[in-house]
Amino acid sequence: MDSDFLNVFTQPSTLDQFLNETVIAKGEKRKLIKPTSRNNPKLEQLKQLLIDWINRTLQEEHIVVKSLEEDLYDGLVLHHLLEKLGSLKLDVDKMALTEKKQRRKLAVILEAVAKCLQLEESQLKWSVESILTKDLLSTLHLLVAIAQHFDPSLALPPNVQVETITIENTSRGLKAANAVENITDNKENTEAQSNDAFDELFSRAPHKLEAVKKVFLQFVNQHVGKLGLSVKDIESQFSDGVILLILIGQLEGYFLNLRNFFLTPASTTEMLHNVNLALDLLADGGLLNFSVNSE
Repeated sequence: MDSDFLNVFTQPSTLDQFLNETVIAKGEKRKLIKPTSRNNPKLEQLKQLLIDWINRTLQEEHIVVKSLEEDLYDGLVLHHLLEKLGSLKLDVDKMALTEKKQRRKLAVILEAVAKCLQLEESQLKWSVESILTKDLLSTLHLLVAIAQHFDPSLALPPNVQVETITIENTSRGLKAANAVENITDNKENTEAQSNDAFDELFSRAPHKLEAVKKVFLQFVNQHVGKLGLSVKDIESQFSDGVILLILIGQLEGYFLNLRNFFLTPASTTEMLHNVNLALDLLADGGLLNFSVNSE
């Protein structure tokens, strides 16, 4: 056993318990939260906030989560969460009772998450295997990414860090390396990056807001007016996504098939479908490089 491995833990009993609970095959490498870091108050705060957020979001489905590790690994909660937040319809069964079906279900769910978040495989901090094996670090990264994308107004505790160990089972024994990993962003950095011209407008010159809205109305009507449409109120007439989709089509020079969206949406679900489609089109065109909450 690598001598550095022993230095990862503060007490021999912690080492023995960890080795008994963690099985790492030959040639395998795993990154985990150190046992001594699991009682971090900020980490506990984040875990409880995510649990409360999931339970609040899935209240109508009568789903209650008590443990992030024990209640999310089979994909059932993640499935409901994506359908609720993103109005996504995933081609998997609600219940997956065998490990094979759970693995397939997680693969479909995580593929949908990566597509929604526009992440390459190299950018993912989770995997089917890590979620299936109830890895807390991967589960936290996944839930934080979902929350930041679909519910950016959720006040995640900033700058949550954990101490991690990366353990590799080599032919010469176990090797380990320590590191500190961020689970949530530094709030000050995030706020500094998020300030733009509209933030300045709202904070420093709110009296000019009506003039700016008037300019936008003229711009919108200049394009949708060609189709006999007229927009008089930005807040109400953009809420169902129809005008937004038509405007994107006009500006980008393509026709949207009426089968792909609801021209006269009759429910919140149909409105969200339209708005999500519009946001996807903007993202695919490279015109949207920040998170927007469709709701």
